[in-house]
Amino acid sequence: MGKTRQLLINAARDVFAQLGVKRTTMNDIAEASNKGRRTLYTYFKSKEEVYEAVVAQELDVLIDQLKKLMNTPLSPEKKLIEFIFTHLTTIDQIIHNNGSLRADFFNDIKEVQQVRLRADVQELRMLREILTEGIQKRLFVELDVEMASTIIFYSIRGLEAPYTKESVAERMQQRREYIANFILKGLK
Repeated sequence: MGKTRQLLINAARDVFAQLGVKRTTMNDIAEASNKGRRTLYTYFKSKEEVYEAVVAQELDVLIDQLKKLMNTPLSPEKKLIEFIFTHLTTIDQIIHNNGSLRADFFNDIKEVQQVRLRADVQELRMLREILTEGIQKRLFVELDVEMASTIIFYSIRGLEAPYTKESVAERMQQRREYIANFILKGLK
């Protein structure tokens, strides 16, 4: 990615965190980046496009973390549990590191959904891979991998908003073994 485009995305991330997406203007982003509006419009047609670039870059962090996990020698059972908690923890970090992006991330679902689609496809592929390996190793029962991965994926997504509340995340981490047993029991 070009240095100027990256500079604009970083500036936008900071401005969005400070002012919120709705209150931020293209002028605010241009000023924060020390670039002119003309330069900003060379790379992005609108504030929404800049926001999409910020969210996409944040989701790349999530996918990178999950890819690292996929390359570990963990059993499918442990990999699945780590996958779930890596997803939740990374989303939590992304949202907390970006100030008011937190509200926009969950409230502007339609805008974020479009950006998340690429990451969703990759996550679902990884879940299918984990489940398929578990079936091949006879750790999981024969199951509809497509349906099971979709159910697990959307269950994880449903936990994102509550997990960003400190008390919920803490309780889930403390009850990690219970959660693992709950999920794995259905697969075994």
